[in-house]
Amino acid sequence: MNSLAVSSPSGITHIWQLAKFELSKRFSSRSGIIALIAFILVWSVILIYPIKEASNIIMEPSFKEFIAAVFGPTTLDQLFNWQVSEFAMFWVAALYLFPMFSIFISADQFSSDKQRGTLRFVSLRVSRNSLFFGRFLGQIFIQGFLILITLIATTLLVMSRDTGLLMPAINTALIIFANLLIVVLPYIATMALLSLIANSARQASIFAIILWVIVSIIITLVNVKFPGFEMLSYLLPGSQLSNMVNTQGLAAFTYAPIPLIQTAVILIIGRIVMQRSAL
Repeated sequence: MNSLAVSSPSGITHIWQLAKFELSKRFSSRSGIIALIAFILVWSVILIYPIKEASNIIMEPSFKEFIAAVFGPTTLDQLFNWQVSEFAMFWVAALYLFPMFSIFISADQFSSDKQRGTLRFVSLRVSRNSLFFGRFLGQIFIQGFLILITLIATTLLVMSRDTGLLMPAINTALIIFANLLIVVLPYIATMALLSLIANSARQASIFAIILWVIVSIIITLVNVKFPGFEMLSYLLPGSQLSNMVNTQGLAAFTYAPIPLIQTAVILIIGRIVMQRSAL
């Protein structure tokens, strides 16, 4: 009896297995492969046209002078100091696009299974905590894979211009990868929570849009009425993104505590909802 108890999988093992299953399920199904191809095509267009062209423009001294004259000398000064200009443009685009992608990609963590009744079946074999955090971790793996693909493509774009930028490009890509993964965490956590409440992925996405609009309006009204409550803006995931645009390298990690704290709070709420939900 004791040997059976020792050999039984732990909660961490269940979380890890569920996370790996989420990753394989996403990219082994027909719909997942089609979504991946569409994602690659969209980012290919973004890289070849906006990012490549913009990276050439920001290298021009006249453009730097124009931006400094219009927005001020320190508004985007760090953006012009990137060693690899392609990654400077990628950084700006990815900061806003990946959070948006993560909302729609991770919208169906629980809702469809809950409607089909399979979520109750799975919960009989693993704990609700393992199920909740396993699916959340699986979505992190998926987002990390997608971010990695775009960073590799951007590195190849850099190499096509100057092979001597290989090492700076790799170093920059690693820093961007870590930052972007941290940035999308509260979005994935929010969708984990909303997918427990919603009846479908589409409904969870709609709930997310409504939530962001309502919370944004409330925060704006409170800040207008009570200017001393600017910190309320940090209740909303992505509130630090506008400040992160004008950063580079390790300096971007100074904003990491904001999404990490947001993620922890949302996950705690999601865990409570998971425990009390009728699956």
